[in-house]
Amino acid sequence: MTRTPDVSVVIPTCDRPDLVVRAVRSALAQTIDTIEVVVVIDGGDEATQSALAAMRDDRVRVVPLPERGGAPNARNVGVREARAPWTAFLDDDDEWLPEKLETQLAAARAAGAPLPIVASRLINRTPRAEFVLPRRLPEPGEPISEYLTVRRGLFHGDGFIQTSTIMAPTELLRRVPFTVGLRRQQELDWTLRAVSHPDVELVMTPEPLVVWHQDEDRPRISLASPWEAQFEWLQAIRPLLTPRAYAALAMSVISSMAATTRSFQVFRMLLAEARRHGRPGVIDYVTYLQIWLIPPDLRHRLRDRVLNRRRGGGQPPVPEARGGDAVPSGLPATHAESMPSVVGEPDPVAGGGRQ
Repeated sequence: MTRTPDVSVVIPTCDRPDLVVRAVRSALAQTIDTIEVVVVIDGGDEATQSALAAMRDDRVRVVPLPERGGAPNARNVGVREARAPWTAFLDDDDEWLPEKLETQLAAARAAGAPLPIVASRLINRTPRAEFVLPRRLPEPGEPISEYLTVRRGLFHGDGFIQTSTIMAPTELLRRVPFTVGLRRQQELDWTLRAVSHPDVELVMTPEPLVVWHQDEDRPRISLASPWEAQFEWLQAIRPLLTPRAYAALAMSVISSMAATTRSFQVFRMLLAEARRHGRPGVIDYVTYLQIWLIPPDLRHRLRDRVLNRRRGGGQPPVPEARGGDAVPSGLPATHAESMPSVVGEPDPVAGGGRQ
């Protein structure tokens, strides 16, 4: 490739050659072809290098790292390698719909801030069902920290952002890199730090432009993260959160990890923290009690029962791609609700930080 691309696509990967090839193909199939795909291989992985070399597309550039440093570090390396003014992220086990970048570039041109972050809705695909997240877009004047964390009901996904939906100015991503070593809430952490700059705004496109594959049987590093480390992270970012957002995170995400301790001392400490530095609402208290009092297996069964009931109702259609191409892989045409999450699910508020 000789000309400067319009968008650099950064894909961190490790030891998943089949999945990353699928992700790269979805990037190369975009309706704009003025892109480069920078695949950062996190540690030695000859199988992935061979699989990517076999694709024989000069828009694909592979950056192997000598040792593993985690997904945030790999993303930062990819951003440093990027040649385009815009960088978009794609996790190796996700896919983009064909108009993803074209739609986001149009939204970026219409944005009011000099450095807009453009995210989108996504199709949340699990072995059981498919739904669109987030369930709503930010309201005018709504604090981003509250949009991404505060629930209006007992369902996950009112507000939501996930790595594979994000496109941002490369300049901004170099100014505000991902936090290396953070194993969960990587997207939320980065977004909150980025939008704290006065020349940055978050723009959400209404179309679902990403397929987020959640294989519930696949081990995920993010779900094994010790709750103490995430609690320290929450305390460190408190200046970026409103009191409502701080309470919501303490009483949902952090407590869902800490509840496995079954410790009344931890229960009391997290509740006191949320009340001291946050402003919990009724939903936060209900969330908190369910997390600590209802066993995970029972919560899963309750969630599935609610899920099956809600799937029976009519819902707005998922937009089709240009030319009438339906959303790929058999997505039903009527899923605009998020997957219900009876509170206490390990589902992250803002993505999982997958490695």
